[in-house]
Amino acid sequence: MNLRGATVLITGASSGIGAATAREVHNRGGRALLVARRKEPLAALAAELGAVAYPCDASDPAAVADLAERVRADGNEPDVIVNNAGAGRFLFLEETSASDLAEMTAVPYFAAFRITRAFIENMLERRSGWIVNVNSPASRAVWPGAIAYSGARWALRGFDTALGVELRGTGIGVTEVIPGKVRSDYFVHNPGSEERVPKISRLIRTLSCEEVAAALCSGVERERRRVLIPRMLRLIDAQARFLPGPTEWLLWRTGAKRKRRT
Repeated sequence: MNLRGATVLITGASSGIGAATAREVHNRGGRALLVARRKEPLAALAAELGAVAYPCDASDPAAVADLAERVRADGNEPDVIVNNAGAGRFLFLEETSASDLAEMTAVPYFAAFRITRAFIENMLERRSGWIVNVNSPASRAVWPGAIAYSGARWALRGFDTALGVELRGTGIGVTEVIPGKVRSDYFVHNPGSEERVPKISRLIRTLSCEEVAAALCSGVERERRRVLIPRMLRLIDAQARFLPGPTEWLLWRTGAKRKRRT
């Protein structure tokens, strides 16, 4: 799908991968619709790109419904949806509160479902469009100390897989993007989480947001079903599928450990 002239709705667009994707879409001749909770950085990015900003909390069903109404009222029906909004701290089960679980499930899983549901009927009528779901390596191989985060990412993987099957033959494509560790503000907003990334992950180079954005847009234009970057992550994915036991042991062995109780 050619992004030149396409209208691309991006959630989590105020910073990180979302903001980089908006710039990449702009550079490829597309038009970005920017969706995020934080109004000020969203407005600044919109001014930079000549894009349209739609402040919205994608975890709130009423806010998503209002977003769809505002987008349609402006005549900005999206050709592409990028479900990028994500949240989550790396916590052991006993550290995870009910509110932590609800927050990590609401975004990205419920947010991706609701945003896609809000715009899918028009795509079905047009028999064209593209859905992108930005996921995490935790949807392929899990590590200790990130149980709710991993569960939500596996739920997003299930949504993406089911969506791909359900939309087959409709003219609408689906791409799942799974980047490795990315240099962004994610760990700043989730203190204590970076220390729980398994040590084995140091073998995989850290990506810039711009690299992820370029791979995402290329994946859409090449109509790829899945994009895993960097290449080393493809090996981890294959190992998790064909050697699940050794993969789990390795991530446990190099991952975070509970503090011993006295």
